[in-house]
Formats: sequence, structure tokens, C-alpha cells
Amino acid sequence: MHTASPSLRNWLIVVAGMIFFMIVLGALTRLTESGLSMVEWKPVTGVLPPMSDAAWQAELQKYLSSPQGRLVNRTFTVPEFQQIFWLEFLHRLWGRMIGVVFAVPLAWFWLRGQVPAPLKPRLLIMLVLGGLQGVLGWAMVASGLVDRPSVSQYRLAAHLILAVVLYAYSVWLILELGDPGVRRDDPKTARKAGALIGLVLIVMTFGAFMAGLRAGWSHNTFPTMSGYWIPPGMFDLSPWWTNFFENGTTIQFIHRWLAKLLVLGVLALLIRARRPETYVAAAMALVQMSLGIATILTGVDITLAAMHQAGAVLLLTTLIVVRHRALLPRSVPSPARPASAMVRG
Repeated sequence: MHTASPSLRNWLIVVAGMIFFMIVLGALTRLTESGLSMVEWKPVTGVLPPMSDAAWQAELQKYLSSPQGRLVNRTFTVPEFQQIFWLEFLHRLWGRMIGVVFAVPLAWFWLRGQVPAPLKPRLLIMLVLGGLQGVLGWAMVASGLVDRPSVSQYRLAAHLILAVVLYAYSVWLILELGDPGVRRDDPKTARKAGALIGLVLIVMTFGAFMAGLRAGWSHNTFPTMSGYWIPPGMFDLSPWWTNFFENGTTIQFIHRWLAKLLVLGVLALLIRARRPETYVAAAMALVQMSLGIATILTGVDITLAAMHQAGAVLLLTTLIVVRHRALLPRSVPSPARPASAMVRG
């Protein structure tokens, strides 16, 4: 697929950059409790904010009838409401912009015959997943408009991970359209990088559970959790298995130790394959761990927490590059084997 035009690859780079910004914006929306400020989903007509004082008052009254408005922010004035409204509005507007920036150029490239045949189904998959992401985003918000002033941590995790998967898929396609000369036949490194990519997604899932349950505020010490290596209360819920998904202490414990395992795994990958991309991955893993520790010690500072989420995506990006460069393109013979032996990428 590296025969595609540079403009098509540049377009995908823009899309990936927009998705990355969307993930960071989503973190800020969650951390500022802004996600429930818009209690209606209007995919078409919702592109304009309230345009008059009366419209703002009406929007505020809708919010005050929601669980968060009724139970948490019942004294909100219009200026206070606007502080959380604008961030959620920007979040939704940016999602629409991603859809337009993806769909319109895709149609243009497609009609002009500039999309290679192997790339067509992959781009259609991205288009469908992008639409589902919007639906899942509203399903997440709707979970906080019934009887609780917060969204479901399960839907929050699903919404985040789907966004990350979309980003990762776009990065992979960008690499596929790049220079094949930087790739090598190293299946062991590829497998290790693939396992670490999976671990990153698991760590991020538990990070989303932490955000949904506000578990980051429960233990703000390091390396122990409030003075304990194994904190009390980890199995207070019944049945016992729900503690892994609904107990903030248990989730923070798991998130911390999986993150440490991830860092060790990336450092081990560097020791095995000393290449520029593995050095970058190892450096990013250490930066990400530092951001995580700083986030905990500051009681979940909003800026640091958003940087921590961005750092997870950047670490994922470096591991995708490591894996991609350790695989030869499909149907390209390995120079270390007979020409008839084809290595799958």
C-alpha cells in the first residue's frame, strides 16, 4: 500500500492528530465534570450553542433537571454553567469536525481513484467505527442522566478505548503508507511489542475505571497507597469479582501495578532490541510513569491528569512504531530467506 499518493497519507496524519486531540479533550471534559452539561444529543442541529440570554437560561434549566444539576450544582448561575458547557460543546463539535475531515476527503480520494484497493475496506471500517464512537459517546452521557450524577465507568472505558483503537488504527495505516525500507524481519520483537500494546490498552481501561469512579482521589501517596502496600478494603464488595471493576481502591491498586509491569516490559524490549524506536518507547514509558506518579501525588491535578492520558497514547504510538518496523510488508520476501518464502506483515 506504500504506492498511495503522499496527499492521502498526509490526510490520515491530520485525522490521527485530530483524534489524539479529541482524546486529550475528552480527558479534560471528564476531569472538569463537564461531560453532563449538555443533556440532549442533537447530531445535526447541535452544532450551534445557545445564541441569546433566554436560550442560555433554557439550557441551564434543562441541566438543573438532570441528576448532576439537581444533586451537585443546583446553585449554578448561567456564567458558572457556561464554564462547563463550553468544554463539552467543544468536545462534541470537534467530534463532528473529525467526521467531516475524514468522510469528505475519503469520498474525494475514492472518486478520483486514489485509494489503493487494499486500503478501501480499512478506511470504511474507520468510517463505521467513527460513527459508532459518536453513538457510544451519547450512551455514556445518557448513563449519567437517569439517577446518578456521574457516567457509567464501563461506558466511559468503552468510549475511551474505542477512540484509542481508532487512533491506533489510523497510525498503523499511516505507517503502512510510509517507507518500507525502514522495516526488518524481527518477529520476536513484533510479538513482544504486540503484547505490550495489549497491556497499554488494559492499563488505560483501568485508568478509565479510575476516572469514572474518581478512584484517583482515594490514595494520594506513592509508592504505597496511604501507607499500605496492600491497602484495606480491596474486597469489601460482594460478589468478590465486582471489586475489580467497581471498587476504587482495588482498581487503583491494579492500575498502579499493571503500569509498573508495563514500564518493565518496555525496558526489557529495549534491552532485547536496541533501536531508535525502542529507545523512544522506553523514554516515553518513564515519562508516562512520572506523570502518573505526579498525578497521584497532587490529588489528580487536572493538567497533569490530562497529560498522563496523552502520555499513554504517545507510549502506545511508540510501541505501534516498534511493532510495525519489526515486520516486513506483506508479500515482500525476506532478504534472509529464499525469495519464495513470503513473510506476512
